Amino acid sequence: MGIHPITVALSLVVAAAGVILGIALDSMLVAVVVIGLAALFLIAFRVARQWQKAVILRLGKYLGLKGPGFFYILPFVDTVPYWIDLRTITTPFNAEETLTKDSVPVDVDAVLFWRVVDPKKAAIEVENYRHAIAWASQTALRDVIGRTDLADMLRGREKTDHDLCQMIDQRTEAWGIKALSVEIRDVKIPEGLQNAMSMQAQADRERQARVILADSERQVSKVFEESAKAYTANPVALQLRGMNILLEGMRQNSTIVIVPSSAVETMGLGAMTGLASLAKELADKQGASPASAPSRGAATAEVL
Repeated sequence: MGIHPITVALSLVVAAAGVILGIALDSMLVAVVVIGLAALFLIAFRVARQWQKAVILRLGKYLGLKGPGFFYILPFVDTVPYWIDLRTITTPFNAEETLTKDSVPVDVDAVLFWRVVDPKKAAIEVENYRHAIAWASQTALRDVIGRTDLADMLRGREKTDHDLCQMIDQRTEAWGIKALSVEIRDVKIPEGLQNAMSMQAQADRERQARVILADSERQVSKVFEESAKAYTANPVALQLRGMNILLEGMRQNSTIVIVPSSAVETMGLGAMTGLASLAKELADKQGASPASAPSRGAATAEVL
């Protein structure tokens, strides 16, 4: 932050007092001296915010860190070249037209969360630590992309983020910077490859659907096989089941059921006699005469 409004106000007060004192004593020298002291007071006293550290150099050599709060320096002897921010900082970076391990060009956007843990190293070991970490992140991202397949990058983003964070942290450790985490925001691939991947996913889903359908049919066939064994051991149950199926079909409104005569004889219905009996029973239930013509809503059966 540097110069604080309070120090500015105090300096103005001291300067005004010097002017008043010089006028009272009729001495310009006193006024100039007091005003000079006010200017030195303004330069000497500084204020650092809670999340800041001031790097102090005395005659060009590293002296130490000051802050947060009020601190003073020796005017014209000490300088404050850097104010180091100790908060977590986010730096977006990207890699354009970078080839993956399987030779697919991709554009990747990511964001790095980092923090200065050693202000002395951040001020002395590197010229501009913000620019340095941005370039280190971009080159690390290109290295990770170059040794990762596209499928692994799309499916395993957490692993890619972890590997990228470790690589950046190794490069920035000498600068007093700690890489906290990396998050890949977007992976852009060529449009033609997107269409091919979409077709591949659609074909894979269709294959899975057919496999599920075939498995369902297999399960149904097993049930039919078990039912057939049960009906083989009990012919009466088979006849009753056939009559039940025929009756359910004839109950439907405006329904014509065509049944082969061989199937009727198999069910033991006596061909036309059995069908007539069923039709008479159904007509009695519906309140119609069995001799009358079938009206709308009645069921009709033909024997082939």
